[in-house]
Amino acid sequence: MSVLSRIFRRSEMPVEHDGNGQPLPRKRISRHSSGWSKARARLKAQEGLSILDIGPTSHSNINYLTSLGHSVFMADLVEESARPEWLKQSTDGSPDVYDVEAFIEKHMNFGHRMFHVILLWDALDYMPGPFVDAVVRRLHASMVEEGEMLGLFHAHARGQETAFCRYHITDGENVEMQECASYPLLHVYPNRTIEKIFSGFRSCRFFLAKDNLCEVIVVR
Repeated sequence: MSVLSRIFRRSEMPVEHDGNGQPLPRKRISRHSSGWSKARARLKAQEGLSILDIGPTSHSNINYLTSLGHSVFMADLVEESARPEWLKQSTDGSPDVYDVEAFIEKHMNFGHRMFHVILLWDALDYMPGPFVDAVVRRLHASMVEEGEMLGLFHAHARGQETAFCRYHITDGENVEMQECASYPLLHVYPNRTIEKIFSGFRSCRFFLAKDNLCEVIVVR
């Protein structure tokens, strides 16, 4: 097995248990999100939208979005991209490469479905580099005109804030972050690089945050 496949293999975080040996749910940390606040305003103003929520499944997200009259689809791209099956190992000593096309076809084949809002969260920070541009291109192709996507990006490579989390939305201006697996943070993108990643979109708006996460809303 190559070094890369070992690095990107998933490893679960230790689970705390109660007095009866039952696993305790991991704590949720609430943070203000200007990006979510903007996305939420659209979701509250319109009905019948198609939403793509990228990340570990959150039943509270599904319940909230469907209660507003929207349809919700989930895609845990970080977990799927971390599987070693996508890494094609060379036999001649050349660098291993990822089978990006096969990954996109299997996990981002949305058929003819088009999305009005995509909750990308911080998925791009945890995906191997070769996947990033291809994933963004497929997301762009899967959005309606004027569709919006919310992305989060880490400002620092180390620290507690780099833990991989499940994002739970709320009916306010906060989102709740719940640590769920120990995928390594692979990228810290400066603003210019983020703009380049989303260069195929009509606009890219940054939101200031007090913590180590940068938020952007991109519009197709």
